[in-house]
Amino acid sequence: MVTKNVNIKVLVVDDDPVNLEILEHSLKKEGYTTTTSPDGEDAWEKLEKTPEDYDIILLDKMMPKMDGME
Repeated sequence: MVTKNVNIKVLVVDDDPVNLEILEHSLKKEGYTTTTSPDGEDAWEKLEKTPEDYDIILLDKMMPKMDGME
């Protein structure tokens, strides 16, 4: 029996819209709840407002404005 990842909330951050779409689709298929951000600054704003909304953050390492390493 395969257990789905119910109620695990992932913030997916990537500046490439195709990557965001692929990652979001794959994660949702596995049962994760996802939110996407197009860059680090947007992700940071979401985290500051509601940090409890995310269990995992999946970051692209190289992005404009604020990268995954910052």
